[in-house]
Amino acid sequence: MAGRSVVVGVGHYLPERVVPNAEFEKTLETSDEWIRTRSGIERRHFAAEDETTSDLATHAAQAALKDAGLEPEDIDAIVLATSTADLTFPSAATMVQARLGMTNGFAFDVQAVCAGFVFALSNANALILSGQAKRVLVIGAETFSRIMDWTDRSTCVLFGDGAGALVLEWQEGQGTSEDRGILATDLNSDGRYKDLLYVDGGVSTQSTGHLRMQGNQVFRHAVEKLSKTAEVALNQAGLTNDDVDWIVPHQANIRIIQGTAKKMGVPMDRVVVTVQDHGNTSAASIPLALSVGKNRGQIKPGDLIVTEAIGGGLAWGAVALRW
Repeated sequence: MAGRSVVVGVGHYLPERVVPNAEFEKTLETSDEWIRTRSGIERRHFAAEDETTSDLATHAAQAALKDAGLEPEDIDAIVLATSTADLTFPSAATMVQARLGMTNGFAFDVQAVCAGFVFALSNANALILSGQAKRVLVIGAETFSRIMDWTDRSTCVLFGDGAGALVLEWQEGQGTSEDRGILATDLNSDGRYKDLLYVDGGVSTQSTGHLRMQGNQVFRHAVEKLSKTAEVALNQAGLTNDDVDWIVPHQANIRIIQGTAKKMGVPMDRVVVTVQDHGNTSAASIPLALSVGKNRGQIKPGDLIVTEAIGGGLAWGAVALRW
């Protein structure tokens, strides 16, 4: 029998502080209308001063475990996608492991910026299919508010903080596209495009740095690359865009989400959209949207989902899975 990595639980966490667009009008030459029109974002959450990425991740992990009806000792591994870990080392994943009281198994971070959760999901799937783990907690968590340049109105209004998590478990399948679980993954990167989206600092350059982005150039790459990677993943699974029940995209910008759906020929009423409430939460955005989509009653067992993301690197990819 063919094995699959099946989602058995999902959860999310958002910091308490909600920041509406109007708050930026006090310090920047911008407006609520300008932000909404260009990005679809209406509000976002910012972590409290004493709140770190591993804090957000732990809350989301606990919610996913509760949803799955599992305890920390039932988990073999944690794969945490983030670009904003608490410390240079150790990994935020090991901090979550400790906070959960999980003394067995292993934990590590994955860094692929906004595509991080797709990369983490693909790695977790590989761990399960190779027999190295039976159950993996896959988390996306970010505190992008820590790397914003608050004088750059083109970037600082777009990002927010949050975390989402899901539990993947090995289950027997038939080896067909009707199986529940991850059916196919597709990962890509091209380092030549570094200058389109990056942080101008880091450990070996001895500064924290701020996020820098050429938004129009990122947009140009996004729609084409996202629709293509989604198509590749679906083709690998023996499926087409017509089979998709829900696109759960990276929530970067409503225009990118709409453009990708249009290119895929999928109507917007089959796209889970949360960007208006969360902004761009980077690696957290897909698991956040999956959790919210389930809570809203949109995503139901048996639904075919394709999730896709693109981020700095450039790095991009997609996962086709049956809920």
